[in-house]
Amino acid sequence: MSAREIMKELPKLTEADRRAIRDVLLAIANENPDVALCNQTAQEGAMMFDRMEARAADSAGVEQ
Repeated sequence: MSAREIMKELPKLTEADRRAIRDVLLAIANENPDVALCNQTAQEGAMMFDRMEARAADSAGVEQ
């Protein structure tokens, strides 16, 4: 099956099946150290942003 054929079939899959495919593709991509490092860096950035939002929400609650 070609990549084009696979991509054409993706919209027909359930959300659970698409999620499973994403997980497999991510695992394959993470075998590349550069991709794994990029994903780790993005995750750390997202976590930092979440902490900043939580602090801002806490501060807003204290000021009221």
